[in-house]
Amino acid sequence: MVHEYRYVACPCCEGRLQDSEEPPKVQQRVELTAQPVVVEEHRQIAQICRRCNQVFYHPVAVGLQKAGLFGPQLTALVGFIKGACHMSFSTIRKFFRDVIGVPISRGQLAKLVQKVSASLEPVYQELLDQLPSEAVLNVDETGHKDSGQRMWTWAFRAALYTVFKVSPSRGSDVLLEVLGQEFSGLLGCDYFSAYRKYARLNENVLLQFCLAHFIRDVKFLVEHPDPQNQAYGQRLVDDLRKLFGTIHRREEYASDATFRQALTRARNALLWDATLEAPATKEADNLAERFFQHSESHFRFISEPEIEPTNNLAE
Repeated sequence: MVHEYRYVACPCCEGRLQDSEEPPKVQQRVELTAQPVVVEEHRQIAQICRRCNQVFYHPVAVGLQKAGLFGPQLTALVGFIKGACHMSFSTIRKFFRDVIGVPISRGQLAKLVQKVSASLEPVYQELLDQLPSEAVLNVDETGHKDSGQRMWTWAFRAALYTVFKVSPSRGSDVLLEVLGQEFSGLLGCDYFSAYRKYARLNENVLLQFCLAHFIRDVKFLVEHPDPQNQAYGQRLVDDLRKLFGTIHRREEYASDATFRQALTRARNALLWDATLEAPATKEADNLAERFFQHSESHFRFISEPEIEPTNNLAE
């Protein structure tokens, strides 16, 4: 709705005014209407044929029958505030009652949420089927409880979309179920055993372990009571700072080749300190063995620039 304001006459001399070519001054205001929903009532009038002595009701459109009490826009709103805004059914009921002015039962809300979920199922399945053909994926998982049962939400992050999968398992079987044993892309992940097992079962996949997680493990050594672990951890922290410093100065290098060379030098220094300069302690030995066995998977981003050195995208 547009409201236009004009003088009847010049406020200075009361002369005649005409519209100028200058653009108007515009002030907008956004407000809820008193009743933000429209209630439509579709009546099928009973009509009787005196000749046939039958009562007839004119049919309504099929789409109107399937829509039910709530239209598609209001149904989508329920799905949005439940799924994206994480509102409880009680909060949604209060919102509908106090803001929209429409009373709704918990049972009706549950039906609407199920309706939205069913409408999204074909699109979800299409994206799920697309995951094995992606060249680069970042994956992470987090635990939670559903009705007292331990569950895991997996996030598969592609370049243009993210697929979430809820499963009772945190094991490699979920990766096999979603990606299959022939997935041949790059997988960004943390050092969790499920990803390492999946790599053993699928020789085509290439892993990039999250360096942010590795930094946390190194900081554990820095804060360890053993002075040998502290010194070892501090050397690795210094090497990691140089590595990430190189990454952050990417634009300063003349070419991609010189940038990769600088990354390689920083990597070699870190590998030397991590494996060959490790003290004879249990904690340092565990970290050194991890680097020795999976050094390529920690620095895959140097030779494969399309993968990130951290798993922040999935997390």
